[in-house]
Amino acid sequence: MPKAEPMTVLPESMFQVLQKETFALLHTRDAETGGPTSSAISWIIAVDPARLRFAVDARSRLVGNLKACPETCLTLFGDNKVYAVYGTADLWTERLEGVPFALAGIDVEIREVRDAMFYGARLTSLPEYEKIYDKRAADRLDRQVFEALRNKAAQQANP
Repeated sequence: MPKAEPMTVLPESMFQVLQKETFALLHTRDAETGGPTSSAISWIIAVDPARLRFAVDARSRLVGNLKACPETCLTLFGDNKVYAVYGTADLWTERLEGVPFALAGIDVEIREVRDAMFYGARLTSLPEYEKIYDKRAADRLDRQVFEALRNKAAQQANP
């Protein structure tokens, strides 16, 4: 069987999944130990098929990890598949505007997208999660974060 060539952009179905809140795994190299790390994130969108944008707590080790080694991988779930998305991270702000605490904004320029599901299988359900703090506060914070992620151009115009 010939080896499939990797994609260099998100499939349209995965791009659509990333237009609303979803669950992803972010993999970085630890800046201190050099070992691998994995973290669950939900503030992530696809800006276009070649670029992802996400927010994490600005105090998180993830920020230092990505500054030290911007090569990263994200695991995405959708379209009955598991995708491994490889790319280079760029910290474009250490403080998103319009959000009540310091969240860093990070873009990932996609280099490669691979179907990471094992042979002969498909994903039958997506990972689910629930936020266990105040529902209204969580919804308000999510709206603020996603609006800030979508409004990056406006932030850059007003430094």
